[in-house]
This record gives sequence, structure tokens and C-alpha cells, in this order.
Amino acid sequence: MSIYVGNLSYEVKEDDLRHVFAEYGTVKNVQLPIDRETGRMRGFGFVEMESDVEETAAIEGLDNAEWMGRSLKVNKAKPKTDASSSGGRRGNYSGGGSSRRY
Repeated sequence: MSIYVGNLSYEVKEDDLRHVFAEYGTVKNVQLPIDRETGRMRGFGFVEMESDVEETAAIEGLDNAEWMGRSLKVNKAKPKTDASSSGGRRGNYSGGGSSRRY
């Protein structure tokens, strides 16, 4: 299971996040999604810890913590859902919004 980390500064690097979470255990993986259009970080990331106990400790220790001028939102990541089956925007251009096509 992964940990969702929201409200990150756009200046955060993977090593920064790894260092903060390492205080709670072994960090297996860090992901910081990049916006395709702007090329900059999207303001959230995912951290995978070695064990559930370490993940729980990190969530409890870091949720709402102040870091790099921001109040972090840290919780268990929810599984990614298929946008087409949940009524997502992609392919659903029924009025209003952007006229951009993909």
C-alpha cells in the first residue's frame, strides 16, 4: 500500500520527501507526478514504506504537519480508478469547459 502526500510545495524533490519519511522507517519508493502540460510537479506525491507499521507511523506523524511552508495532507493512498467507468472527463465533452481535444 502507498501513502498519498498532498499539498506539497512545487519545489519538493524526491530526495526531500524520502528524507522526511525515512524518520518513520525504510522508504521503498517515492513518486512525484509531473504535469504533462507545464512540466512541473503537480503538488502531490506517493511514498511506499517497507511495512504497514511504518506507513501508519508516518501518516500519524506527518498528517497536518507544517513542511516547506505548507500543511501536509498525508493518508493511505486510494487505488486508482478508471476514469471512463466513473464518469470522468475524458471522452465526456457534453457542454461547457475546454474545447481542447486529446
